[in-house]
Amino acid sequence: MTRPAPQASEADLYTPSATRLATLFFSDLGEVGRFEPVNVGDLTTDSRTLLAHTDHMTVALERFHHSTVSVRALSEWRDDASYARCSLLSRQSDGAIVQFGIMRIWVADLPPTAKDQIAKKQAPLGRVLIEHNLLRDVELITLWRIEPGRALQEHLQVNGKAPVFGRTAQILVDERPTVQLLEIVKPITSR
Repeated sequence: MTRPAPQASEADLYTPSATRLATLFFSDLGEVGRFEPVNVGDLTTDSRTLLAHTDHMTVALERFHHSTVSVRALSEWRDDASYARCSLLSRQSDGAIVQFGIMRIWVADLPPTAKDQIAKKQAPLGRVLIEHNLLRDVELITLWRIEPGRALQEHLQVNGKAPVFGRTAQILVDERPTVQLLEIVKPITSR
């Protein structure tokens, strides 16, 4: 599925927004859910552990779940400068889904081997960047309380309007904004 890129000002181009990332794959943000920005104190304990940090989500999820995670791409999008993917992360230990996410990456900032590994969709983005020893900083932009829309209900296998939590973040590679992220964790029922 390919949609034209949403129009954004030059200043907004490298600051991730939930709307801009979601509309690469959905007609509007409401398909994903109703988003409300929240403070760290508004998160559940597990959500705070998983979202309120400046680590790669791959690292945080694997540490929290005591399992490596696998990626499953749901959709992809490309333009001349960037590649985006809507995907699910699941525990390798039991296949349980732990995260719904959308990432957009400016590929010119990556070495060819990293670009190839990302395109193969066999490893989460965080693992690729770590394995390629790219100088990177993760910046947390916004924490979200989300009333799940149709897409989240389906992909995270949640019912009703109970909130889920997520974040927008960006990854800087060599001090340049290179990756925009929307990361939404599945509520923890048991581990």
